[in-house]
Amino acid sequence: MNSRVNPRNRAVKVAIVGGGFGGLCMAIKLREAGIEDFVVLEKAGELGGTWRENTYPGCACDVQSHLYSYSFEGNPDWSARYSGWREIQDYILATAGKHGIHEHTRFHAEVTGAHYDEARARWTLDLTDGDQVECQHWVLASGPLHVPQIPNFPGLERFQGKVFHSSQWDHDYDLTGKKVVSVGTGASAIQYVPQIAPRVERLTVVQRTPGWIIPRDERRYSALSKTLFRRFPALRKLHRARLYWSNESRVLPIFHPRLATLLEKGVKQFIRLQVKDKDTARRLTPSYTLGCKRIMISNRYYPTFNRDNVELVTEGVKEVREHSIVFSDGSEREMDCLVLGTGFVVDPRIYMQGFPIVGRGGRTLQEDWKDASEAYLGITVAGYPNLFQMVGPNTGLGHNSIVFMIECQARYIVDAIEKADAKGVDALDVKRSEMDAFNEKLQKDVAGTVWQQGGCSSWYQQADGKNVAIWPYSTWRYWLKTRQVDESKYHWEKVARPVTPTAATPTNT
Repeated sequence: MNSRVNPRNRAVKVAIVGGGFGGLCMAIKLREAGIEDFVVLEKAGELGGTWRENTYPGCACDVQSHLYSYSFEGNPDWSARYSGWREIQDYILATAGKHGIHEHTRFHAEVTGAHYDEARARWTLDLTDGDQVECQHWVLASGPLHVPQIPNFPGLERFQGKVFHSSQWDHDYDLTGKKVVSVGTGASAIQYVPQIAPRVERLTVVQRTPGWIIPRDERRYSALSKTLFRRFPALRKLHRARLYWSNESRVLPIFHPRLATLLEKGVKQFIRLQVKDKDTARRLTPSYTLGCKRIMISNRYYPTFNRDNVELVTEGVKEVREHSIVFSDGSEREMDCLVLGTGFVVDPRIYMQGFPIVGRGGRTLQEDWKDASEAYLGITVAGYPNLFQMVGPNTGLGHNSIVFMIECQARYIVDAIEKADAKGVDALDVKRSEMDAFNEKLQKDVAGTVWQQGGCSSWYQQADGKNVAIWPYSTWRYWLKTRQVDESKYHWEKVARPVTPTAATPTNT
């Protein structure tokens, strides 16, 4: 292997932290631009990110397969409108193999911190094994959905049964005939609950807040459709475009809450038709505006509550005992297994507490984000030259495919690196005035959306109610803003005596 692309090198031009959809896209776009001097630092033993980690029963994407994939790497063989985790992970690995990304990847390389050397315009990334990687640019592509949210239930440590989070599913534990309590009713829970219900003796579903759930298109692609997509790529691209614009239309109720309230009537009817018990249907019906929290899709979740062995509990958890769980009303349920479908820690100020990022002047990103995580276009942060983010602050979506946003970000980052090289500079740093103006307008525009209406509270927000997760506009607007770097928004810096990374320097193995 050429030493320039040896993933064990200590010094590279670009380092990518994370090997999920974002990191893989970034790596591919660097190669397409002729930038080979990069490494992907992946904490696990394989690429895939979310789709490597989440393998719970029924795990699938809630964005259509032909849209939840790279535009430049179409797959004519998706089996269904919405694919399961295994098929998505196979797609990721096949794409990585086709583009030679494994050869650029250093596995079991978890990054624990990063600090910037202003005199040399270089970053040093610290790894858990004590090694370091030096780079000119680095891309934080770890994503926001990788740290499980584990509730601190009193007495949980005393429980004598089995406990696991949905993202850490124990497939060796047989649920057959067990008394199971599942806490949480989010996107993961609505998928695994219908899958495990027929196997267990008793399933207690603990709900804090009901979610809006709409019907799911479960049709599979026929052999003829796959053949046509393979032979005539234009048909596949047209199908993808139709899905994109269909999803993009869902942004209208977000911007116009009154429209969302009209759509609620149809969803409430969907609940009443699927759930036989009126009281259960009532408790499964949200009281907040449609779209305030993530809208989920399922045809199987609601009918699960028609089963004799499934119970919905809306009381809070008071404590966990050796063989049972007690709720706030004093009622108690025996349990053999506790499944935590409680989502993820999505506030970077929390999940990055053990990941110090030290920028210009010795300031840390944690200090600069103490009130809120903010970035320019969700990609760059003032005071942290040559640091780029993927799926950063306010670039998440509630209506379309995040892969679309990822591709926009990768293109933007490549353009930034190429512009720095063309100018002969060592670093680019977004102007704080530009970043502040961008976020001030963004937060002003968020205020009129469904996410901030009627006391809405969701994982899109910080504890103080500020929305730092969602892009509050159409995705095509993000595409327009990220087509190329606006040079006037950045400081372009040449250091006095830059030190060029010596890519051939080996690491200790």
